[in-house]
Amino acid sequence: MELKKWKQFCLCGMGGAFPADAENTDTLFSPLVCLVDRDPLRSRGWFAVSSVEELFEPEDCSVLLPPCPCTASETLRAFVKEHGATVLNTAFASAFSFLNAEKKRSALRVTLVGLGDVGGTLLTALKLLGRELSEIRIFDPNEAQCRRYEAELNQVLSLDDAPLPHVTICPQEALFDCDLFLFTASRGVPAVGAEVRDVRMAQYERNRDMLSAYAKAARNADFRGLFCQISDPVDQLARVVFLHSNRDEAGRFDAKGLLPEQIQGFGLGVMAARAEYYAAQMGIDFSCGRVYGPHGNELIAANHPTAYEEALSEALTGATVTANLRVRALGFKPYIAPALSSAAVSILRLVRGQTHYGAVPMGGAYFGCRSRMTAQGLSVIREPLHPALYARIQAVQHSLEDFCYD
Repeated sequence: MELKKWKQFCLCGMGGAFPADAENTDTLFSPLVCLVDRDPLRSRGWFAVSSVEELFEPEDCSVLLPPCPCTASETLRAFVKEHGATVLNTAFASAFSFLNAEKKRSALRVTLVGLGDVGGTLLTALKLLGRELSEIRIFDPNEAQCRRYEAELNQVLSLDDAPLPHVTICPQEALFDCDLFLFTASRGVPAVGAEVRDVRMAQYERNRDMLSAYAKAARNADFRGLFCQISDPVDQLARVVFLHSNRDEAGRFDAKGLLPEQIQGFGLGVMAARAEYYAAQMGIDFSCGRVYGPHGNELIAANHPTAYEEALSEALTGATVTANLRVRALGFKPYIAPALSSAAVSILRLVRGQTHYGAVPMGGAYFGCRSRMTAQGLSVIREPLHPALYARIQAVQHSLEDFCYD
């Protein structure tokens, strides 16, 4: 077990490269960072572990399960159990600069791009609830829309006299001068009444092409914050941000852009809320209910992680997935609940270090599940899963990996 000290970190070599200025040490200390070198197209970049077994597990949806036993140094096993550790994939060019970057939890600067229905609702919620935010910088091609929100939301009183985040208009050249970048802009949203089987996927190509420019801008800005991808289809477009930020000018993947964990998709929160809503109507106990997978037709709603009832859960999944169509049938676009549950609530829970719903890197895709953002990295919530439920999760994760992203 080779150990080196770099900055304030204890680096443990597990196949990854040490930085040139790291110094030898014989002592394990915290924060411990285990260096690995794994395929950047299919592997995580920066994540937390609480047991030594997690250091050696496959890069797939098995990270949702309790880890399997393995053989490892007892010294390392005991240290990780007591202190936890970070795993850093040095195949990414920005691994060490990201590791050493400040990870703020308060006085956050946020950039919000897109002030349509979702963006405007999200902005209003963050203004009222975002006590961790110092500034919300807004950008939209409609300059009048920006001026309107800047004026109106800076005229909102605080309920308890605590300071509210200030809303400012952001110039396009400074979009990534922030801690969180929130992308809600969208093209080609089907009109109410349009006969579209999957409303979310209908937007993929146009939103992909638009989002690609922002992914490249994040790369060029050497962005070290979090890119929150909110536009539909959420999960597939989160992967697009990762891929396009890691391509050079010739379109070749070079792993010199954002780390996988710098990107998270926010669409699963509303699916959890919809599943709870319809479970109550259907007489299903959802007190231990779960949702997994994409914000779309491959969603999985489960009545329970271990006491899983397949037929019951499939009926609930069907009601949950089509909830947006019921609102459209009333003559309205269903954007309020997504903007609040998937975006505002989930993002604020993320910055507070709380368990939240989001699409995170898992193998060669982004997969929706519960996770926490910790000082040591992204931590996926693990628990035993019924074999039939886990089989469905595996099938959906493989489907997302097989999706044609170009």
